[in-house]
Amino acid sequence: MSIYAYVRVSTTRQVTEGESLDVQRRQVDGYLAMHGWKLDEAFVEEGVSGAKPLAERPQGGRLLQTLRNGDTLVASKLDRIFRSALDALQMTEELRTRGVSLHLIDLGGDVSGNGLSKLFLTIAAAFAEAERDRIRERVQGSKLDQRQRGRFLGGRRPFGFVVGSDGNLEKDPAEQAAIRKAKKLRKSGQSLRAIAATLRAEGHAISHEGVSRILEG
Repeated sequence: MSIYAYVRVSTTRQVTEGESLDVQRRQVDGYLAMHGWKLDEAFVEEGVSGAKPLAERPQGGRLLQTLRNGDTLVASKLDRIFRSALDALQMTEELRTRGVSLHLIDLGGDVSGNGLSKLFLTIAAAFAEAERDRIRERVQGSKLDQRQRGRFLGGRRPFGFVVGSDGNLEKDPAEQAAIRKAKKLRKSGQSLRAIAATLRAEGHAISHEGVSRILEG
């Protein structure tokens, strides 16, 4: 019978929410000391998103292969180990049937032992999932706001614009003129490939697919 710990942090969470690996390890060490337990191994997951199931994480997969009947697994918080309410319930039940005790410090300890613990886990997991949804919505809202204000968010630079020193998109006079010419040529009946060839001859690196995009924009 062995005692294992699991700690995980993504780069963003580590920087913005103070849930560093060191903090989690101190919480786990304190919990183990309180119970007089000796840790056999800590599985440390660095820079891995909680959106991935435990089994698909490098250390999480190794942990699941290591656990045996009678073992105890300790984690500091529910959302360090599970990705959703459904994932939490399914994995907890799997561990229970394998004879593994799961202790989540933020939920007060053993969550796999009885019906009351399972009810508590269900509620807490649902709240954790709702919090992740709120974070996702805030990130998406922020990106939408920046996009609407013309801020470049990475990827392929749109033809006709350059990225300014402040990160915003600014019109490029030469490429804007090329866009106007492309629209004029299209109206005259020229094909996309012919327009692209004309623009390339004038020094613009653009394909017929690129011409199609700027004409649709």
